[in-house]
Amino acid sequence: MTETVSVIVPAFNESASIEALVSSLRDAAPWHEILVVDDGSTDDTGSRAAREGARVIRHPYNKGNGAAVKTGIRQATGPLVLILDADGQHHPADAARLVARLSEYDLVVGARSKSTQASGVRRAGNALLNAIAGYLAERHIPDLTSGFRAARREHLLEFLHLLPNGFSTPTTTTLAFLRAGYSVHFEPIDAGVRQGHSKIRLGADGFQFLVILLKVITIFSPMRIFLPLSVASFALGAVYAVWTIATQSHVTNSSVLLILLSVIIFLVGLVSEQITSLRFERHQP
Repeated sequence: MTETVSVIVPAFNESASIEALVSSLRDAAPWHEILVVDDGSTDDTGSRAAREGARVIRHPYNKGNGAAVKTGIRQATGPLVLILDADGQHHPADAARLVARLSEYDLVVGARSKSTQASGVRRAGNALLNAIAGYLAERHIPDLTSGFRAARREHLLEFLHLLPNGFSTPTTTTLAFLRAGYSVHFEPIDAGVRQGHSKIRLGADGFQFLVILLKVITIFSPMRIFLPLSVASFALGAVYAVWTIATQSHVTNSSVLLILLSVIIFLVGLVSEQITSLRFERHQP
């Protein structure tokens, strides 16, 4: 099965780890191709990857991890795709195990165990993202941000227009596959210690991840956001109306405005849900 797999490795200034990664991948299985997308590196990442036999595509400047993944998906020639980071944290020995699951599933995500996920702060942030995404998808999601995943290329192409150029490609693809009704499996793996420095900044990128997650929620399942807000506004207005009737013998404008706001929020959510359904129908094969 691995003979039909295009391995995609987005890389930006990963000269310290890329040679060993490509070599380990070649030893792990007979892949259709190993495609390294050099995302405008200022070091010799591309030449080191090519020296180990990888097919290298270079961006003229740094566009972002998501842009590199999209380039890899477009350029891949195999029907199955395996994506993993170039920093050495993913074990090539696990790659064949993820790919084997594609006989049953459309997307297989390498779910890292908590003990092997970076720092405590990052583990807490990932846990929060997993909880929010689980609420959205109505399914337990053990690792939303893992960049180690395998999928059918034809399905990834369906959602290519939704993928951002930054670091939230794993988040978007996972939620897109779940929302579209594809079968998604989370395969337990142990992640290694990354080589070099992380490109993610906890402050700026952490806030950006939250904003992107909110965008993803409104794209894929808007009523999961609008309905709770509508119910909360209506409940607050109704309770305040009962209290003012009991204490002041009349209903205040604030109560009426809160109830009207709840109706408006609900209608906006309903329209958004219809737009979401039409978008998915338009991009179905």
